[in-house]
Amino acid sequence: MDTYLETQMNEMEKAIEKWWLSIGEKDAASIVNRTSLQVGIHDSVVLEYADERAMIGDAYLDDLDFEWDARGSYHPSTGSIPEESIRGIVVPKLASFMQEKLDNLPQAALIDYSFSFWGKFQTENGKINVLILKQVDPAKKEQLLERVADYLQLLEEKEAPTDPLETFFLARHLVDRDLFPKLDTSKIISVFEQILDLNKGNQPQLTEHRHTIVHALRDWAEQDWLLQHFDRKELQWGQKVYTKKAEQHLGSIDPGEMELFLYTAVAILKYEPSYARDTGSEFLERAKELGSEHAARIMLEGSGSIAREYTQMANEVVECKANDVFATVTIAVKQEGEECYAQAIRFLCQLLRAGFPKSYQIKLKSKEKQLLPIKGLAKSATHRFFANALAYPSLHPLLEEYAREAICEYEWYADTEGEKNCMPGTYAVFGLGLADERYFPLVEHYMKQVDEEHQSVQNFFTAAFVEKHGVNARTIPTLTICLLHGTDSMKLKIKEQVEEEANLAALLDSIRLCESYQVEHLVYIVWGGLAKLKSAAAKAKGEKADMLKHLVEAAAGVKENQANES
Repeated sequence: MDTYLETQMNEMEKAIEKWWLSIGEKDAASIVNRTSLQVGIHDSVVLEYADERAMIGDAYLDDLDFEWDARGSYHPSTGSIPEESIRGIVVPKLASFMQEKLDNLPQAALIDYSFSFWGKFQTENGKINVLILKQVDPAKKEQLLERVADYLQLLEEKEAPTDPLETFFLARHLVDRDLFPKLDTSKIISVFEQILDLNKGNQPQLTEHRHTIVHALRDWAEQDWLLQHFDRKELQWGQKVYTKKAEQHLGSIDPGEMELFLYTAVAILKYEPSYARDTGSEFLERAKELGSEHAARIMLEGSGSIAREYTQMANEVVECKANDVFATVTIAVKQEGEECYAQAIRFLCQLLRAGFPKSYQIKLKSKEKQLLPIKGLAKSATHRFFANALAYPSLHPLLEEYAREAICEYEWYADTEGEKNCMPGTYAVFGLGLADERYFPLVEHYMKQVDEEHQSVQNFFTAAFVEKHGVNARTIPTLTICLLHGTDSMKLKIKEQVEEEANLAALLDSIRLCESYQVEHLVYIVWGGLAKLKSAAAKAKGEKADMLKHLVEAAAGVKENQANES
């Protein structure tokens, strides 16, 4: 071995030593004891050599750009070693070095039942990925298989929600080819559906389980299934291009695995964030390319889980088509008028009751281009549809029916994002709330479901609400709910109106059941903060002064109580 290569080998071995020292500091036993479905911590590690430096850290090989180390530091790829030296000298020596470490584990639980050691090297002809070492511990593997079987047995009898950590590991185990060379795809789908059903009572926890399952399926699809049937080339910015292998055709593909792949594609499209939907669409395209009629049907009609009578309607005034996979409803208006929109709204209500995703969007074909008189809303086709329908007062009760069906916390129309993000039902609620006081209770119901961390369009509505209905004893109860669920960025100049005695009395009555932090939030929007409210109270006289002081006490109650207790 020449001096240069020996120096670089030393660099790589030092990197491996450093990694072992870092993972050895963990209390591995306590980590794996959190669940029976984990028998070790680390299942893979990637050593990257570039610019005469070696970096190492846990990672999926395909997730690493060669110019980035596992810690995210940038290094120009200038140093290189001849490929023949890497394969003939470096890889065997690194494999031997790592094997010695594995044979002398300081803690058995540090390494999972299967462990892969990859190398990513810069050569004179570009980068190469090399599997340096793979080890499977038969005893740990058998132990894990028994534990998975036991857990699945318990799951069949379970009626209560499950632990997200257990789902995290189970989802990965069930599609792990080292554990299950022949995947029981129907069982996998059944288990995943059962987990989601058991956790449907808790929306945040359901979302966590679903994301965990989809992530495991996506890894299986990208790192296993697709590579069996396609050659993959990675372009700049992580974009992947798939080319079907010449020998691949539908008859050579396991039907069960094709269905699991399609299940994965549909799950990504239905449940993952909008930026991930291109991946779901890509999966469907690849399945279609392999000859799957099911994939082609999904792309055209949806998953098929909702009866056709709910997803399609056509007559002389309107045509409606819904695709639950892409979460789109296409509404083609043939004859503008009340009846057209009435039928379309009823179609949407029945569709949502049938289980259609609430985070959907409308693709509208109509000559009418109405918008609500509220600045800041997305000028989308979904918005236009409801604005068009709101022009017919006789449809307002039907629109309320739709809104109550559509409103759902943690769901948003799919054609909005950022500051224009809005919950399903938003346009109908806002339009009705501006149109008639009869719909104030609907506005209050809507506001109580708003997730202020991910939506701020309620601020725009509140400003329009004040402009339309004013600030008075009739509007204060609803306005209070709007203020409580607005964000700190809301801009309203209503302090003088609110400080009128009749309005203050109505406000105090409206906040009597609120927590002090909620009142303080309202005070910040109206007065600009508690200090400014205290100043206003000090300057006021008579009953107005008393009411302002009561408001100060309501906003500062928790702080004062804490001060007294201390």
